[in-house]
Amino acid sequence: MSTRPIYREVECGSALNRVRGMPFDWSLNPYKGCVHSCRYCFARAYHARMGRDVGPGFDREIDVKINFVETLRRELRKRPTGSVAIGTATDPYQPCEGRYRLTQGVLLALCDFPIPASIVTKSTLIVRDISLLVRLSEALRGELRVCFSVPTLEREVWRRAEPGTPPPTQRIRALAMLRDAGIDAGVLCAPVLPGLTDSIESLDLVAAAAAGAGATFFGWRPLKLDPEIREYYFDFIAQEFPVLSASYARLYATGAHTQRSYQDDLDRRLSEIKGRYSLEDRYRAETRQPRAAIERQPAQMTLAF
Repeated sequence: MSTRPIYREVECGSALNRVRGMPFDWSLNPYKGCVHSCRYCFARAYHARMGRDVGPGFDREIDVKINFVETLRRELRKRPTGSVAIGTATDPYQPCEGRYRLTQGVLLALCDFPIPASIVTKSTLIVRDISLLVRLSEALRGELRVCFSVPTLEREVWRRAEPGTPPPTQRIRALAMLRDAGIDAGVLCAPVLPGLTDSIESLDLVAAAAAGAGATFFGWRPLKLDPEIREYYFDFIAQEFPVLSASYARLYATGAHTQRSYQDDLDRRLSEIKGRYSLEDRYRAETRQPRAAIERQPAQMTLAF
């Protein structure tokens, strides 16, 4: 079977998707599926709910919503209230963005119809749009935030758990470039993978790098395993890190979330690390803007992509 991705050009009925229980009101996902192939990606669960493959199909079969930008512009003309998050269910800067430029089109649309926005990405392609991000930030009076997902800097874990992504050190460099341009940008150390990225040493490395790049915030979230992806992820652990299989079975014995004691201990460790590097939402404090909730995101969310 070929490992090359298949890109399908499709049309969407809507661009803005209403979200409940999150620190934003709308989500925007110009693509469906993601060649970054992160083994833990929660968006695989949505593929399952649509009757699609949560494994290689998610990684290789990418839907490109070619009418996404014009659809978004039509919806933005109605002046929706609240805030939007770009890239909640698939990376908006995965490689095909270099060709289709849908995310770039989204940013241009938001410049014309400003609404507070955030972006989540693992991609370094975002540096292409630095000047546009500066323009959008000015239009939004600082209400733009870029979140780089960097669960670990350990090369072997990154290579196995996120095989299609740019190296995490390159993401940190991209973060520094955005910060040099004055853009509110920081790190989500998420998801934290039990037994792989949750040691004090591993977490400290990410926090130190974030601080060194001038990150304006540092958030985290423990791994959540929805029923649709539980078997897929457990198979990954059994193949790549078999010594951890038994501990994962115990940690997730009661459902999608780790045991409360594990989460509490993780919060304590990361709060201490965050304080050590003074990662205290500096940009919001400097600009006197209200802080968006970013740490310990609620477990339940309603998304479409």
